[in-house]
Amino acid sequence: MNLNGDIIIIEDDYEDREFLNEIIVEVLAHNGYNNKIVMIDDSSKVLSYLRAASESPFLIISDINMPGMDGFKLRQQIFEDQDLNDKCIPYIFLTTSGDNVELMKKAYGLSIQGYFTKPNDYAEYKLLMSDIIRYWKVAKIANRVGYNG
Repeated sequence: MNLNGDIIIIEDDYEDREFLNEIIVEVLAHNGYNNKIVMIDDSSKVLSYLRAASESPFLIISDINMPGMDGFKLRQQIFEDQDLNDKCIPYIFLTTSGDNVELMKKAYGLSIQGYFTKPNDYAEYKLLMSDIIRYWKVAKIANRVGYNG
């Protein structure tokens, strides 16, 4: 895991993307983190982006319900791609689907690292993003190419 790598946001809805970007920009600035935010509006572009990236991303935050390739299919493809899977990029679902137990079971069956409901309140959303990013900044992850500690 690359602690200073990109934070990849996969979200097809323009307003949700912009809102999340604003929140993460604030969280990064507040904590003095230098990660770049990469917004991807079409999940079919993610695999080629990840394969072409010169450095491993820090974190992937993905919506589930997207046209074309949904978040589950995307996660499955990343999980099955040995080169991408070996990078140990934390994969988080951020969804409006709420407490749907079947969706949660399906998500965790794909070895995701988190499943969260999009908060409606700005302060709650900011706190959630801060908690997620801070957690992964201090987590110890060993991957095929080395250790992030």
